[in-house]
Amino acid sequence: MTQSEPRAAVPVPGGEVYAKSFAPRFYEIDGQGVMFNMWYLAYVDEAVDGFFITRGLPYATWPELGMDVHVAHAEIDWKAPIRYADRPDVLISTARIGRKSFTLDFAFRRDGDITTTGCVVYVAVASDGTGTTPLPQRLVDALGEVRTLRPERPKDRRP
Repeated sequence: MTQSEPRAAVPVPGGEVYAKSFAPRFYEIDGQGVMFNMWYLAYVDEAVDGFFITRGLPYATWPELGMDVHVAHAEIDWKAPIRYADRPDVLISTARIGRKSFTLDFAFRRDGDITTTGCVVYVAVASDGTGTTPLPQRLVDALGEVRTLRPERPKDRRP
C-alpha cells in the first residue's frame, strides 16, 4: 500500500471510522521539530477524499449530484505534536448531517494515542451558482452513521 492509497475503516473505541496513514515529509517539519500547523488540514483533506472513495462516492462523481461543497468552518485542537519519524493515521467520521451542511470530525492518532482532534463543516452549494442547496440523498447515504471523534468540550467558564 502506498502512502496515497485509501484504507478501509479501522476499529477505534466506540465504532468504525475511516483511517489514512501518512509519513510527514521533511519540509513539513518546522524549526521546533514538529509538523507545522498548516499541514494538518492538508492531511485531513486527503483523508476526506479517501473517506468518500471508500463509501462509493468519489469526488469526481459529485458533478452528477448537481452540487459541490464549500468549507464553512474548521477547528483544530492539539494535544501532542507529530514529528518527522512518526507514522500517524488521520481518522475521519461523520459528526453531523444537516439539511444543507454536514460536519466531519477528524483525529490524528500516533501509536494508539490521539494527538489532535477537530472538525470541518461543509456547506452544499448548487453547481449552477444559485447558492446553497439541500444535501442529495446519495451524499447523505455516503456520510453514513454519525460517530463523533472529538471529546465533548467543557462549557466556557468566563464570568
